[in-house]
Amino acid sequence: MDVPEVPSKVDPDALTAVLDGRWAKLRRGVRAQLAQHSDPVDLDVEAHRAQVLDQLRALAETDRPGLGFDPAYGGGGDVGGSVTSFEMLGFGDLSLMVKAGVQWGLFGGAVQLLGTARHHERYLREIIDLELLGCFAMTEHGHGSDVQHLRTTATFVDGGFVVHTPDAMARKEYIGNAARDGRMAVVFAQLITGSAARGVHALLVPIRDGAGAPLPGVSIEDCGPKAGLNGVDNGRLSFDNVRVPREALLNRFGDVSSDGTYSSPIESDSRRFFTMLGTLIRGRVSVAGSAGSATKRALALAIRYGEVRRQFARPDGDEVVILDYLAHQRKLLPALAKTYALHFAQEELVSKLHDIDQSAPEEEQRELESRAAGLKALGTWHATAAIQTAREACGGAGYLAENLLPGLKADTDVFTTFEGDNTVLLQLVAKGLLTSYKHDFEDLSPLATARFFAEQVVSTVLERTAARRFVERLTDASDSEAFFRRDWQLRLFEDREEHVVEGVAKRLRKAAADPFGVFNAAQDHVLRAGRVHVERLILSAFASAIERCEDPDARTLLERVCDLYALSAIEEDLAWFLGHGRLTASRAKAVTAAVNSLCSELRPHARTLVDAFAIPDQFLAAPMLRS
Repeated sequence: MDVPEVPSKVDPDALTAVLDGRWAKLRRGVRAQLAQHSDPVDLDVEAHRAQVLDQLRALAETDRPGLGFDPAYGGGGDVGGSVTSFEMLGFGDLSLMVKAGVQWGLFGGAVQLLGTARHHERYLREIIDLELLGCFAMTEHGHGSDVQHLRTTATFVDGGFVVHTPDAMARKEYIGNAARDGRMAVVFAQLITGSAARGVHALLVPIRDGAGAPLPGVSIEDCGPKAGLNGVDNGRLSFDNVRVPREALLNRFGDVSSDGTYSSPIESDSRRFFTMLGTLIRGRVSVAGSAGSATKRALALAIRYGEVRRQFARPDGDEVVILDYLAHQRKLLPALAKTYALHFAQEELVSKLHDIDQSAPEEEQRELESRAAGLKALGTWHATAAIQTAREACGGAGYLAENLLPGLKADTDVFTTFEGDNTVLLQLVAKGLLTSYKHDFEDLSPLATARFFAEQVVSTVLERTAARRFVERLTDASDSEAFFRRDWQLRLFEDREEHVVEGVAKRLRKAAADPFGVFNAAQDHVLRAGRVHVERLILSAFASAIERCEDPDARTLLERVCDLYALSAIEEDLAWFLGHGRLTASRAKAVTAAVNSLCSELRPHARTLVDAFAIPDQFLAAPMLRS
């Protein structure tokens, strides 16, 4: 098979059309508004917070904050548009994206998705219009990822609830909007009625009066300067027997009558808890998208700099632009290819989130949550790595605040641990993958055990046969007939995923005797299962996006970018592919040669690929790019 040659010139607007996708019109509108914003270089914390609040008010005057809310309360009923809007804010000051996400995504989203009509009618318009600024008080000092066991309590007493922080470990920590601007908080607490604990529920708790002073029983501390995102007023909240009315309970999934009787449409406390959290995935999806926007900005800066910065001379005496060096291409172009791949996977996720019906089967809901968790993990880890690479690619210039990269690095660093710690999220993904093995873990009889391992032996034989066939194909075929065939790339990713998940299932089958010990010993295997599953989804999404591209030249270019993503991912995991017989040693070397070749082929198109992101000019106005 001959690989089509990329045309010498590709229209970046044709690429932008594919990237903008379903919400293209909204993306253009957000870009136009962002053109009025400025970067917070050299602002102190208070000035930065004031600037972000002013920008938040300007945003509230548009229709975008209300996009995800019910039209009955002034919203637009456009969930996908809402998430896309937050994602686009990531091109600018990420503090604005986070503060907007706290106000309309977390605080407003919790009221909408966990509350009922009485809460919607009372609060949603005020939240959308920014008349009521709020917080999302979930994380505690002692319980971050393990939300199910947080310690704040909400006890039903005399017709209402008493919200209490029993000790320092139960203090609400890192709460956006709490230190200065928030007037009310959605507080997650262990609900207690009579002598029974009902699990974690959410309540609306006022925290400040009209003058901005803390209300009686509410203690508020400022978290102070952070490594980044200092335009967000993060604070700590504690409650000393603060009383709220019974109606403060966000009661979609659990309610308490006036006599203290508890009721819920979901009988299991654990299932109710995970159903409740599952409704709040918009914030996680938005974080992944905005991390992608920040990554695009960093790579655009670094690639533009790589085309103007010269270093060392050729034999003819002309100095070389640094992007002409293969080593520099190796730094930036695989990262750019992965950024494209993650963008299309994110777009696919947002569409699924938008289209899913609230009455969809639980399995479909869980698959969406799993995909959101996995893409958030891989997307934010990629942002951290790619922005650091972009900074290094710009040398000392990249270390100057005026050139924007240090701010991007600092602001995105926390993305790997908020809206879900990435390691925990990948375990959630792996747990979903193992549901198909559920019957293998329920029956622990000797007969079932023997049957299970017999099946594994058969599977292993078949697997090794399949692996040999893969090796034979690679040995017999030229690079162009194998490495650049999309079906082969996808099958290789699928095969790796199947093998890894089967291996995890086999190891966890032994967990009956020592569940924690076996799981802990297999945790690296569990995390790999989650990662390779998400990498397969990303490649599949990229392949689907190419099919939607109508411009033939842009499509050919995207084909090569997708090849670079796939082969770079294989190269990063060569030890696995070699160790499991999927590649021979000679073919492993050929993968590296193919990556080098693709970097050289894509070098002339690097500027086109970053220009296609259509980042507003003022967010790329770094002094290092001035000629």
